[in-house]
Amino acid sequence: MITADPSGRFINGRRRPLGRLTAAVSGCHAAVAALLFLVFAVCPAYGADADKQPQERKSPVRVAAVEIKPVAQQVSLVGTTEAVAESTVASEAAGVVEYYPVREGDYVEKGALLVRLRTTYLKLRLKGARVERERTLANLKNVEKELKRVSKLREANSVAEKAYDDALYNHQALTQELLRNEVEIEQLQYDLDQARVTAPFSGFVAVEHTQVGEWVPAGGAVVTLIDLSSVRITVDVPERYSVKLTPAGQAGVRIAALEEERLAGEITGILPQGNPAARTFPVRVHVANHGLKIKSGMEAVVTFNLANHKEALLVPKDAIVTSGANRHVVTVVDGRAMPVGVKVAGYYGSNVAVEGSLKPGDQVVIRGNERLRPGQAVEIQQ
Repeated sequence: MITADPSGRFINGRRRPLGRLTAAVSGCHAAVAALLFLVFAVCPAYGADADKQPQERKSPVRVAAVEIKPVAQQVSLVGTTEAVAESTVASEAAGVVEYYPVREGDYVEKGALLVRLRTTYLKLRLKGARVERERTLANLKNVEKELKRVSKLREANSVAEKAYDDALYNHQALTQELLRNEVEIEQLQYDLDQARVTAPFSGFVAVEHTQVGEWVPAGGAVVTLIDLSSVRITVDVPERYSVKLTPAGQAGVRIAALEEERLAGEITGILPQGNPAARTFPVRVHVANHGLKIKSGMEAVVTFNLANHKEALLVPKDAIVTSGANRHVVTVVDGRAMPVGVKVAGYYGSNVAVEGSLKPGDQVVIRGNERLRPGQAVEIQQ
């Protein structure tokens, strides 16, 4: 049983440890005071930082001025691509196809083997011709000796004239026979060489005309080969535009199937014979085919420069930003980016003619415009 003294100083007759309790309470008071000091010392600093606003970061850009200049009017027409060179490669020699290493769609270099014919019969004939030549040479040596002997006897008037004539004619006949043997050997060697048909130029195999085991006659087709190192585009141009084109002039080309920039083409011919029903004239345009991506038969949109001119707003190509089917430029107004929708009216070298809410002298961004947001602060750099 626990009993306490009314004064609180004794419990069960023992003195209560007031000293330890007092020390614990004093320690707690000191810790709370230190914590309050730290809070009031730090809070003013947080308040001061909250009053400061972070400065907006400016995006560095390069700009160019919108210009208005006279430019040639343009017309865009659809044409079809085709190979500059197309050849049905034939075999000069006749024979059975022994080896046919190419397939449709293969790309072959100039001089590459296209087909090899069986040459067993030609080799046997060549061997026989060489044997015949050796026989003729042996006979010719004997006749030469006989001719020398008869010639000496003729000088001494010891032989009949007919014997000398016979020896001379035999020598001449064998000499001609030897020449015929040489020609036959050369002909057979040439036929052996022609049993290997090689590519006359680098290109693609478009059509296979034979297979292993088939007989190819002399002059028979082996493959159709097309050269796509550059392509020719044929465009049927209405007569009202054809008279305004310049031979050897430049033209812009865009291949519908390839999502690439416009290619530079050159007008190589304006054909004088047109279509009287459609009143159009074929125009040939050549364009380099780097990477051989353009195939024969593709759709191409060709933009021609006409003789007459007009005023147009021009911006550099790099100012145009494409977003799906929409295009815009980014102008700089009071140090901030402002996008303006435009319509491309034509391409002129490194510039683009545009239509939109622009005026000469406006600054458009040509570097750093892809990631700008409307109203974003920018810093113009030289």
